Amino acid sequence: MTAAPAGAAGSHTPRTGFETSNGARWTSQSEEQTFLAAVDRATPRVRIDRIGTTGQGRPLQLVRIGAPAPRRPADVRRGNSVLLICTQHGDEPSGREACLATIRNLAYARDRATRRFLERTSVMVVPTANPDGRAADTRGNAEGKDINRDHLALQTVEARAVAAVIRDYRPDSVYDLHEYDATVPYYTKDLLSLWPRNLNTADAVHREAGVLSKEFVEPAVREAGFSTGVYGIWTDPQTGEPVKQVAGDGQERILRNTAGVKGSVGLLVETRIDPLPAAEKADPALNNRRRVDSQLAALKGMVTFLDRHRQRIEAATTAARRAGYADRGPVYLGGADNTPPTDAQTLSDPPCAYRLDAEQFALVKEALALHGVEWWRDPAGGAIVPLRQSLRRLVPLLLDERAGYHLATATPLDVCPRMMGGKGQGKYGRAEG
Repeated sequence: MTAAPAGAAGSHTPRTGFETSNGARWTSQSEEQTFLAAVDRATPRVRIDRIGTTGQGRPLQLVRIGAPAPRRPADVRRGNSVLLICTQHGDEPSGREACLATIRNLAYARDRATRRFLERTSVMVVPTANPDGRAADTRGNAEGKDINRDHLALQTVEARAVAAVIRDYRPDSVYDLHEYDATVPYYTKDLLSLWPRNLNTADAVHREAGVLSKEFVEPAVREAGFSTGVYGIWTDPQTGEPVKQVAGDGQERILRNTAGVKGSVGLLVETRIDPLPAAEKADPALNNRRRVDSQLAALKGMVTFLDRHRQRIEAATTAARRAGYADRGPVYLGGADNTPPTDAQTLSDPPCAYRLDAEQFALVKEALALHGVEWWRDPAGGAIVPLRQSLRRLVPLLLDERAGYHLATATPLDVCPRMMGGKGQGKYGRAEG
């Protein structure tokens, strides 16, 4: 079983614009819509929903794949699940092409291993997470905003759509496909990957994400004939030893880290854009195919990981999402798994809750709801956000003034008001006073 079974696509199965041109050009938006509609019509394994509309009117879509396709969020939450986020940056198209091919290949595969995999695993795909940026070949969306720096504040319609999917479906794994510019001679691997470095990621989730990167994605990429390494780390071309870190920190607003804080096994993959070999410089299609093929190789490793580590993944994510109800342990406002936090970045004894006044609550209510944060309305029109909840470690990142990307300067409460029988308790933005 692979993410792209060799015999999956026959003469009557749909093909992308990238495939029909043999990599000479990227798939257009109209070709993507025609392709997805054909796959949707052809098999009960696929369901497609519109989860948003971009600033320029393009659809944001979620593709659900299973045997059969899951009909409701509850169907996804009953088993193992993965969410693929493709081409958040519009000028990084290879992930989108790999995701489209994977949708088709999983939907049409006839081998027993793939059928069994889809019976036990829900695969969800946002094939183009930044349609306006893809149309313009720009990193940002139509407003010039970087979606992958917006998974905390949720100011963009694209990030809001992703947040709602994560809230409603609670994927066990979130896999984010990107591309990067090489720096010769220190940063030239065909494909790089990186797990959540944010220290608020539960230990077991962090461990599984590292296993996914080092024991599944990297070997699959090497087996396909590509070079691989850790995203953000320059290495000495002679010794292979790290030289310095240039990217890939623990910022909670980046999807791989946001996913980790929320209890999902997050992974970032980045394929090299630059046409370094002479042959790729002479023929851009070779460069394009190498970029997509390396993404497909990494996806093969991801699928193998999901199949072999099913129980470990589910145990890790379930425990991470329940741990917050115990309301114990520190919360980190900075640092990373390779950068110790300072004392000022460590809430060793976090408050039991944060109070938002009416004005603050009005400003952040939608974001809290999209994240799935719970709160209580207070008589003054504001809200109290307790830490005793599934997203305990996310709350201070959103509301504590010491957090680097906080949305509001809420008042920490060391003594929580008593909630009478849960009256006024709200979840996902459905609170009533």
